[in-house]
Amino acid sequence: MFAGELRHYVTIQTPIVTQDTAGGQVLTWTPSAYVWAAIEPLKGKEFLEAKLHSEIETRIRIRALSSVKEKMRVYHSSGTYEIIAVVHLKVKGEETHLMCKKVE
Repeated sequence: MFAGELRHYVTIQTPIVTQDTAGGQVLTWTPSAYVWAAIEPLKGKEFLEAKLHSEIETRIRIRALSSVKEKMRVYHSSGTYEIIAVVHLKVKGEETHLMCKKVE
């Protein structure tokens, strides 16, 4: 991965569930990392293969980050993405691929 490919500054967010005064659960998102990323919509065969498994429509590539888990999300000025799967690769230096769907 080349540094020039990572042109989007994103926030990795962790879900935090707390209780409100009525005893109900409240979901909030806390920033856990700020990283540079490549945001790539899946195309062609890659998109069709991903659709067989879930609602994955976007791959977000970042430098290796072992703390990222499924159920976290990525916030970027263009939108918010739910992380469906995390793939750690050791190709051209270590990197992490976040397989995501856009949250409305």
